[in-house]
Amino acid sequence: MDADKIVALVTAAGIELTDRRRNAKGDGWSLSFSNGATVEVGDDGSARTSGKGATAVVRLLDLPVARRGG
Repeated sequence: MDADKIVALVTAAGIELTDRRRNAKGDGWSLSFSNGATVEVGDDGSARTSGKGATAVVRLLDLPVARRGG
């Protein structure tokens, strides 16, 4: 999945993109949304979500839900 597709899907659901920038390593994008979610998108197509609104974004993008070990 690429950054443009992610932005299109999430914003179509009414969640505004608030920031888009290259990540610190320069190998992908960091996307921030108005619901508190952040999506890290690698140039290789990988995607990871975090933040308060991550669950909603995971559902929109049909990504696997991250499980936390303990």
